[in-house]
Amino acid sequence: MPTDLTTTPNTTIRRKPERGRYDRATVDAILDEAFVAHVGIAVDGQPFVIPMACGRVGDRLLLHGSVASRLLRSLDRGARVCVTVTLIDGLVLAHSQRNHSINYRSVVVLGTATRLRGHEATTALARIVDHIVPGRADEARAPTDDELRDTMVLAVPIDEASAKVRTGPPAEPNDADRAVPRWTGVVPVTLTPGTPVPTEDSRDLPVPPSVSPWRRPG
Repeated sequence: MPTDLTTTPNTTIRRKPERGRYDRATVDAILDEAFVAHVGIAVDGQPFVIPMACGRVGDRLLLHGSVASRLLRSLDRGARVCVTVTLIDGLVLAHSQRNHSINYRSVVVLGTATRLRGHEATTALARIVDHIVPGRADEARAPTDDELRDTMVLAVPIDEASAKVRTGPPAEPNDADRAVPRWTGVVPVTLTPGTPVPTEDSRDLPVPPSVSPWRRPG
């Protein structure tokens, strides 16, 4: 697996280029921590961006959904796709409204998806489940043949991709702003799980290892 991505005109960071990252380690780490990918295509000139659960295996980003989905059917026919994920790490508060920002890590993946079938699709579905709740795939029933027929599983190669990362305090270029006694700084943002809530038919069962404690992917 390559350690660096080949930059293309479409993946080169132009706005704040110093925030650009083109190494696979950074891209993979962000993808592995994300739950939701925003999947964008254009159909007959109309753009659509749909949030979808995702997972990663090696150099492929995994997506799945109903075979009735217009977006997935378009991808299966070879439509180019743009997949993005974003992780929010902090709220950046500056003196001026203009200089407020967000600390984030994001990835953009461009390419053409390939539909997975049979055992490869089953394995990919288990990977997506384990990506959201590590260890859950072994606790849950595997999909039936009918469920597999109703589900489309797609893999997007992580070849044409880049990451963008912002860290640190607010940028304060205005000396007059900094002279005013006004609180500025960063409010860290983290994802914290709550107490698991069982369904009625499982309330007398012990909480499974995948949930207690739940571990964030990545």
